[in-house]
Amino acid sequence: MAEDKFRRSFKMPFHNTLGLAVYNCGIQRCGPGHAWGPALRDHFLIHCITKGKGTFTFNGQSRQLATGDGFLVVPDRIVTYQANTEDPWEYCWVGFNGSDAKRWILQTGISEEEPVFHFGENHEIPDALQEICNTSASLPGDEARMQARLLLFLAALMDQYGSVASVHTEGYEYVQKAVHFIECNYSRDIGIDMVAASAGISRSHLYRLFMDHISISPNEYLTRHRIQKAVALLETGRFSVGEVAYSTGFSDQLYFSRVFKKYQGVPPSQYLSKERTKKEEQ
Repeated sequence: MAEDKFRRSFKMPFHNTLGLAVYNCGIQRCGPGHAWGPALRDHFLIHCITKGKGTFTFNGQSRQLATGDGFLVVPDRIVTYQANTEDPWEYCWVGFNGSDAKRWILQTGISEEEPVFHFGENHEIPDALQEICNTSASLPGDEARMQARLLLFLAALMDQYGSVASVHTEGYEYVQKAVHFIECNYSRDIGIDMVAASAGISRSHLYRLFMDHISISPNEYLTRHRIQKAVALLETGRFSVGEVAYSTGFSDQLYFSRVFKKYQGVPPSQYLSKERTKKEEQ
């Protein structure tokens, strides 16, 4: 495979339970024929082509793209993109996730069914994207600045292509109520029936709304939120695995260990040991 001629990128921790967060961003000048895929992402990803040509393949169809074009990759859909062999493209990109990410994308007018867009001579869109990439992420406030610039980038897309359709946001207030209940009560022994009751709708209705608006089930959201909180507690190095389990709503420590390993790749005891070693070395 041809080597990239140039690449500058940055990656943040995965924050699926936040409203909206930058996951990665970068600027790349690809080598001839450089390709990614066929594969899928677990987050939204938008590319803006600033020079050259390439091919984007999605939903069984291929599009020849060039300078002034852009494309959206949605989670859990197989795509391929490849630089032209004679005039390989350069692009900038931003990946993002969060419970509000799908709602924002719907408002841009760019969709899974039609993920290609053309910004042409409108430099506001690629410039806004590159502003995200230009944030150094070396200061405490940089994550907030990246999020703010992501919103400005999405706003630029909305200005050119989007229209806010009520059909896309219908029922979102129930999702917000459920998310708020989870974030306030995750440490308790709560189930999805309680979450649905807090929002004033049935369990099955809540499931449909979660899948429509944030593409994961309520139970998956609750589990991810608990594991994210568990990671934060373990990183302090001040609590035992059992204390962390009970503090994040897991009454069974063995079950907690299995779930933690599923999401983090290692058991909590190993994660805790690593964090304590880090602190001893500092």
